[in-house]
Amino acid sequence: MKREIGEEVLSHSRRIPTFTPCAGRCSTTFGDHVCRGCRRFSHEIIQWNSYSQAQQYAVWQRLDDQLDRILVRLLPHANKVKVEHFLVHKRSKLLPQASYGRKLYNALRLCEKNKHLIDESGLNIEASHIKPIWQKFEKQVLLLAQASYEVAWVRATTIQKTYN
Repeated sequence: MKREIGEEVLSHSRRIPTFTPCAGRCSTTFGDHVCRGCRRFSHEIIQWNSYSQAQQYAVWQRLDDQLDRILVRLLPHANKVKVEHFLVHKRSKLLPQASYGRKLYNALRLCEKNKHLIDESGLNIEASHIKPIWQKFEKQVLLLAQASYEVAWVRATTIQKTYN
């Protein structure tokens, strides 16, 4: 017997997640502590399927906060209503509580792969600006994700030393 709960499907009391932040270009397999695709920490990727909904949401929240900090500033003229309509029309998969930055990310990602979509995206940028904005975004968000990892690692190390 299967039943849907949020973004998960439960089968015989075993949780099978159907939605992850994965961007399909994992760099943790090459030794990165922070994935260049989804920006999750390597341990989060490995343990994702064993995380509770609350743990997964905490990761989503951190990732969305990073997107908000960078993309809202890089795309100041985007039309939120048009972006949301575009994502629905393109059947972009988002959590109901996805941030505005997450929505901008999904729209920009679609346009980065298909420049002809830019006019309907609501991003209000020229097609020639997609690649430079995408490159600037990727550089900034990876630096922010790596800094988040280092802060988390320093905290964990400090806590561990305190209790040993």
